[in-house]
Amino acid sequence: MPAAFPKIPAIQFEGPKSRNPFAFKHYNATELVEGKTMKDHFRFSVVYWHTMCGTGSDMFGWGTWDRPWDRSTKDNSIERAKRRVPVFFEFCEKLGAPFYAWHDRDVAPHGKTLRESNRYLDTIARLLKEHQKASGVRLLWGTAQNFVHPRYMHGAATSCNADAFAFAAAQVKRALDLTHELNGEGYVFWGGREGYSSLLNTDLKREMDHLGAFMHMAVDYKKKIGFRGPFYIEPKPKEPTKHQYDSDAAACLNFLREYELLNHFKLNLETNHATLAGHSMQHELEVAGAAGALGSIDANMGDLFLGWDTDQFPTDLYLTAQCMLTILKHGGLTTGGTNFDAKLRRESIEPEDLFHAHIAGMDTFARGLKIAAAIRKDGRLGEFVKNRYRSWDSGIGKQIEQGKVGFRELEAYALKLGEVSTNESGRQEYLENLFNEFI
Repeated sequence: MPAAFPKIPAIQFEGPKSRNPFAFKHYNATELVEGKTMKDHFRFSVVYWHTMCGTGSDMFGWGTWDRPWDRSTKDNSIERAKRRVPVFFEFCEKLGAPFYAWHDRDVAPHGKTLRESNRYLDTIARLLKEHQKASGVRLLWGTAQNFVHPRYMHGAATSCNADAFAFAAAQVKRALDLTHELNGEGYVFWGGREGYSSLLNTDLKREMDHLGAFMHMAVDYKKKIGFRGPFYIEPKPKEPTKHQYDSDAAACLNFLREYELLNHFKLNLETNHATLAGHSMQHELEVAGAAGALGSIDANMGDLFLGWDTDQFPTDLYLTAQCMLTILKHGGLTTGGTNFDAKLRRESIEPEDLFHAHIAGMDTFARGLKIAAAIRKDGRLGEFVKNRYRSWDSGIGKQIEQGKVGFRELEAYALKLGEVSTNESGRQEYLENLFNEFI
């Protein structure tokens, strides 16, 4: 098959003074930051669904993208799916992305039956395996698309229909098989319709119990096939349901603890999902990190003027610096990565815009990493926070943290105090200005 991007060379690092739109200005894969290369810090991943299957459509309009590899109207869907595979790996190779991610029904089409769908998926999996071997691009994670088809209109693992639950389990089983076969580094669960639109027709406790049972089945099957990669849950508060059970990091962690699954799962966090939940991405990262459950991130951002999941490529330095500050604090990404679950604007209609978008995202995260590392090396921010909690490092504070005192001892201590000394300033404005020094 001829090259899909013949005029675009492999993207190289040329430095911040470069004016070449097809070059990295800040992402230098081999540059060491805190003793680790940028490539290993980020583990950048390209998503199959937006990159190869996106059309530029939205809830108000038809698709606007005319992709050369999708133009033939005579080919059936499996032939089109086959044609996309080499295009995708050419893109990943030229971009220099070491990883990719897929949904089962995006790399391969829906069949009329589960058996036909599996046959389609097996066909594409063979091609993916060939191109992984030839290119060196690896699978970050796979997942099952258990939310688009009408059979999942009431949910998948939380459906009121047991047949839908069974079908979803079969679909996840096959996606897990192929993720394992393709040496995927993890597997993600995103409950696109695991929630409710009305409590009037919902048995919430029963649905949550079914979801817990589903996840335990997945853990059992993972052990049977010898898949060693972690499981991830990806939080999202709404769209398409009114309330989704995986609404934010805290809700996911509560679910995992309640159903004794926390040892088997970490979180895959997304910026646009965080903002839809009324949180910052840094908040979600801190919540997951505090629980030892920070696994992977979907790198995108939303438009705060729009109330839906716009999945824009990340270009906000404050966002990426805050993300990397917390990620570095919690030891960095290991089996997870920085996955561009982001799509072009519907007005960006040329295939080369795919490169511009990913280059921008990778450069922005590279600058965010360097800013975060510089803040950590400077030490003033970390020292301020440490000093703010100094009363817990000795005396009564240390005794409280060590569990050596209770209410009676604390009452006796407080009676001797007379009054608590005036608290010192939190200096939020000073710290925000300090952060700005590094932008």
